[in-house]
Amino acid sequence: MIGRLNHVAIVVPDLNAAASLYRDTLGARVSLPHPLPAHGVTVVFVELPNSKIELLEPLGPRSPVRGFLDDNPHGGMHHVCYEVDDIIAARDWLRHSGARVLGDGEPKIGAHDKPVLFLHPKDFCGTLIELEQA
Repeated sequence: MIGRLNHVAIVVPDLNAAASLYRDTLGARVSLPHPLPAHGVTVVFVELPNSKIELLEPLGPRSPVRGFLDDNPHGGMHHVCYEVDDIIAARDWLRHSGARVLGDGEPKIGAHDKPVLFLHPKDFCGTLIELEQA
């Protein structure tokens, strides 16, 4: 069901500093910051030959990643994102298999303007999983 790894997301306390670290120290191509108010984050993408790193910074005090950053003040890995061919079929299969889809279970538009869903980390070895329509 899952396809290629789309990205690994890292929550950071300072998006500009993190982007600079990847760009200036590691020599990576880094996108401009992109606020996503519907998700409560601002993101940049670090382009890799085979995938991406998504750097996330809370957007406002009610951001869903604020608690993660409170628990991990230096930041850290937040989730992995896999592509799926049909997000509705994937959701239905996962629910049938006993996996918990977070939120109301309806896909929302993610940072790549494609439908996304998140799966409960307790169902996947402690890792928050994002699925993105390919």
